[in-house]
Amino acid sequence: MKTIAAADFKARCLALLEQVRKTRQPLVVTRHGKPVAEISPYVDKSSTKDNPLKGSILHQGDLLSPIEVSWDSVKKNA
Repeated sequence: MKTIAAADFKARCLALLEQVRKTRQPLVVTRHGKPVAEISPYVDKSSTKDNPLKGSILHQGDLLSPIEVSWDSVKKNA
């Protein structure tokens, strides 16, 4: 997780907030080397309420059909 000193955060606040929005990666603000705040991307609770897993699963072809296995290659790797 990326960290930044409070003074640097103050000077670059708007740009850093935009970076968090674009990258969806949190940012820890430190003071005298100790963490004091975490800036994290906003998550709209109303859109995840109906379907909390929406968008979290990728479909990669047919998941139910049997796969083709060459038993010769299985024996060699064993």
